[in-house]
Amino acid sequence: MFIGHYAVALAAKKAAPHASLGTLFIAAQLLDLLWPVFLLLGLEHVRIDPGNTAVTPLDFYDYPITHSLAGAVAWSVAFAVLYFFASRRYRRGTWIVGLCVLSHWVLDYITHRPDLPIGFTGDGRVGAGLWNSLAWTLIVEAGLFAVGIAVYLTATKSRDRIGLLGYWALVAFLFGIYLGNLFGSPPASAGLIAVAGNATWLFVLWAYWVDRHRDAGGMNSAVPEKG
Repeated sequence: MFIGHYAVALAAKKAAPHASLGTLFIAAQLLDLLWPVFLLLGLEHVRIDPGNTAVTPLDFYDYPITHSLAGAVAWSVAFAVLYFFASRRYRRGTWIVGLCVLSHWVLDYITHRPDLPIGFTGDGRVGAGLWNSLAWTLIVEAGLFAVGIAVYLTATKSRDRIGLLGYWALVAFLFGIYLGNLFGSPPASAGLIAVAGNATWLFVLWAYWVDRHRDAGGMNSAVPEKG
C-alpha cells in the first residue's frame, strides 16, 4: 500500500490538529521510511519477482525489523515516546502518531500476500492478499485516499496560495507516483528500490511546508504548537 498510508496521515490531522502533517506523514510511513535504510545496510532484503502479485513485482522475503508485527509495535511505541517529549507533552498527538505508525502494519496486512512476519525471527507470516487483485487494490486504496483528502480539508483551512495550491500539488503528485508504481515497469534492482525509498522523505518535507500555510480548526494558544 502507498497512498493508503498517506490517507491515514491526512485523516489523522482532524484527530490531532496540533500535530504537523509532516509528522503524521512520518508516523504513517515510518516503517517504509526505515525499510530502505535497512536495505542499504544489508539488514533486510527484497528481490524483484515479476508476477509475485498482480500489483507489485517485489518479493518481500526478509524484513522482520521494520515490517513484523513485533517491529511495528516497537516502532510505534518508540516514535510515540519521542513525539511526546518533542511536542511538549501533547498527549492526544502522542496517541495519534503512535496509532498511525501501527496502522501501517494493519494496512499492509490487508494488501500483502502472506509475507508479513509476526515476530523478529521472520516466522508466522500473514497477509490477506488484496494485492492479488489490481482492480480491488485500486478501488480500496484510491477510496481511502479520497477520504483522507476530504477529512484533511474539513480539519484545516488554507491561509494563502501555498496552503491551497501546495496541498493539491502534493495530493496530485502522490497519486501520480502511485499510478506509476501500479502500471510502470519493474525496478531494475533492489539497490534502486532503496534509493527511491529514501527519496520519499521529500514528501515529508513537502507536508511540513504545506501544513505551515494552513490553519487547523479550533487552534488556540493554550494548546501545544504544531510538532
